[in-house]
Amino acid sequence: MGKKTIIVTGGAGFIGSNFVNAWVGKALGKVINLDKLTYAGNMENLAGISQHPDHVFVHADIADRTAVKALLDTHQPFAVVNFAAESHVDRSIHAPDAFIQTNVVGTFNLLEEVRAYWQALPVDAQSQFRFLHVSTDEVYGSLSASDPAFKESNTYQPNSPYSASKAASDHLVRAYHHTYGLPTLTTNCSNNYGPYHFPEKLIPLVIHNALSGKPLPIYGNGSNIRDWLYVEDHCSAIREVLARGIPGETYNIGGWNEKTNLEVVHTLCDILDQERPKAQGSYRDQMTFVKDRPGHDARYAIDATKIEQELGWKPEETFETGIRKTVRWYLEHAEWVARVTSGEYQHWLSKNYHERGEELA
Repeated sequence: MGKKTIIVTGGAGFIGSNFVNAWVGKALGKVINLDKLTYAGNMENLAGISQHPDHVFVHADIADRTAVKALLDTHQPFAVVNFAAESHVDRSIHAPDAFIQTNVVGTFNLLEEVRAYWQALPVDAQSQFRFLHVSTDEVYGSLSASDPAFKESNTYQPNSPYSASKAASDHLVRAYHHTYGLPTLTTNCSNNYGPYHFPEKLIPLVIHNALSGKPLPIYGNGSNIRDWLYVEDHCSAIREVLARGIPGETYNIGGWNEKTNLEVVHTLCDILDQERPKAQGSYRDQMTFVKDRPGHDARYAIDATKIEQELGWKPEETFETGIRKTVRWYLEHAEWVARVTSGEYQHWLSKNYHERGEELA
């Protein structure tokens, strides 16, 4: 078995591409990068390693068992890291079918082929193999202001089609470990932010709209709370779990940065006022409150004590340092933003917000 070869699914998306770029950049081995290239999968995210001998891109779907089997048989990886997922709550409300197909059916098909591959390996290679499944804190449901943060032992209580589909995939991964012995690892992360984030999520959307002179949409009164994790910290945590995590275990990955959506938007406006000041006024002048989305969870918070105590990992970035790095990245990559915010993205913005009676253009 090629110990230095890894298969990464969803490696052209936001978190996946950051993981793949770092893996290749740190010379950790060869990456076989499988991605379906849906709207959020972007080959430009991988431009820096497009010709690198340690990066092989394969355009395929995790639900395509023939394609997955061929990759496993050909490349003999020591691990599979599954980032592939439909991941936006608002999209799941409008069109849940794709979330079931990718997050549930796709994960099942992937697990079946990985199980067959793993069972055919020599015993020593079986013990070294890992299947790492990347999931979300949203599977745990919603917290009140006084509730303790999510621990790995929390009951699953998903509240959106997206989180329900991810919960289902987590249960499948758990079942394949306990039933078949497949050496699985599951990570549940808080809200990520950073480079290559598709501008439908709060932070990149606010940056893009601010610079474009458009309204900055804030759901409800902006009081919803999220824990924010810089994407490069998330990737370093996944590497630690992959290297030293105990098969069958779940590890929560968080940034210890709980912020209301309103606080996040204020921070972004204030940084932009410093980094790219307007001719007149503040970017805060563009803030607008829009109708809340259905079933909007009040608060997510991750207790990342387990991964710190057992694996020695903790985030390097504070929210203040990470968010400034993020704003500067978007300011320095205006062409990337311009290309990804055309076509399908504009259609999505129109569907999501204009159906609510909000004019954001």
